[in-house]
Amino acid sequence: MNLMGLQGGQYQPLTQDQVKTIHGAALQILETTGITYETGLEATANMLEAAGARVNRDEKRICIPRDLIEASVAKAPEQVVLCGRDPKNDLNLTENRVHMGTGGGTIKILDPDTGEVRATTLQDLHDVSRLVDQLDNIHFLVRPCIPTDIDEKDYDINMFYTCLRGSGKHVMSGVNDEAGLHKVIEMASMIAGSKEKLQERPFISVITSFAISPLKLCTQSTLIMQEAIRNRIPVALSSAPMAGSTSPLTMAGTLAQLHAEELAGVTICQLTNPGAPLLYGGIPGMANLATMGYCGGAVECGMMNAAIHQLSEYIKVPNYNSSCLSDAKLPDAQAGYEKAFTAVLNAMGGSNYIHHAAGMLESMLAVAHEQFVIDDEIIGNACKVLKGIEVDEEHLALEVIDSVGPGGNFMTAPHTMSHIRSEYYNSNGVTDRKSRDRWEAEGSLDARQRALNIAKKLLANQKSYITEEVDQAIRDRFNIILPA
Repeated sequence: MNLMGLQGGQYQPLTQDQVKTIHGAALQILETTGITYETGLEATANMLEAAGARVNRDEKRICIPRDLIEASVAKAPEQVVLCGRDPKNDLNLTENRVHMGTGGGTIKILDPDTGEVRATTLQDLHDVSRLVDQLDNIHFLVRPCIPTDIDEKDYDINMFYTCLRGSGKHVMSGVNDEAGLHKVIEMASMIAGSKEKLQERPFISVITSFAISPLKLCTQSTLIMQEAIRNRIPVALSSAPMAGSTSPLTMAGTLAQLHAEELAGVTICQLTNPGAPLLYGGIPGMANLATMGYCGGAVECGMMNAAIHQLSEYIKVPNYNSSCLSDAKLPDAQAGYEKAFTAVLNAMGGSNYIHHAAGMLESMLAVAHEQFVIDDEIIGNACKVLKGIEVDEEHLALEVIDSVGPGGNFMTAPHTMSHIRSEYYNSNGVTDRKSRDRWEAEGSLDARQRALNIAKKLLANQKSYITEEVDQAIRDRFNIILPA
């Protein structure tokens, strides 16, 4: 059952009047309050000033008029296609088409053998990439964990290499600096055959956390964002305020501030390279005011992230956001209900590229092999909701009802056999619907244990998505640490 790219939009937490009100508030924020910037973005400030923005260099404050914002937003493409190595994995990001995948940059993993928490390694990243590649309802791969066993100077090239070797799905990650970005583009061009072929079918994209909420441009991430845009590598404009901490406590206030940050990012990108592909990357979250930590599993996070798609749709730019997070430390009941709520809200909201949707625990600090399998099941169910109920002559089955007649049964009817695999969601194996006797005979396993067994079976399969010849050329050119 293909559950990728289905149409969402059934859930809209904001009315159209409310969307317009928040958009207007964001324009007012940028025009009157403005944004600030770190040292090192003087050229970016000059570019904005030349286009009509007001720049106060003493206060490092930039006020952007609404006509400049609206003109810039109009140049951003309404459709972005993020490609897989195999076209079957291409992501058509437009309108209400929904795709869900991994996310993050965790530094901990629940060890699949001991169950204990430990630091993540490069091998963990490769294993997770291979696992995600085989889970049908996880549509793309955002680098889910940071290899803590290698030097930071080797992160960028090795994280992209490891993901691209392990998965044929679209790969997205952040990079540390512009030099790292250029290495990644060069390596991906070697895999694609040329830089031009990479630009034609971009199977990599870059997360750029350009905004430090509230309303501040990060030097390194903004420069990376602009350099990726110059090279026509798609970017996700990540901005992640926490309500009550780095944005107003109220959801409307958080959305207005976040929308302003995103509009500023889109404007900078389109002034840098008009028409370049990008994703509106609003990720509204909540602060736990008792601990001042991040609160990722709250239902309000699902509501606000669904609203993000409405705001991005209003300006006709595809969006990247977040769902399926949990504050739980284990793949337990709390993880299940927190993930399910936000997954279905975001899917029904119509968000185009929903990351963080698989594998994550402990408010984006940890991952677990079994959680990826469980989340594949949750995503599948959430996306099945988008298919709705088909009502036509075939599905009404009036002839079948008549032929079976009163008092009969439909178990062996040809109509039943023809729809048995398409009408209802088919589990990946983690959901148990056996009788208690059979369940006990098979070991009385709970969902976590079943999911871990599935993960281990999948990881027994070995496949590389980089040919030996290209792999050797990459190793000759770069310091690749993962064993061949």
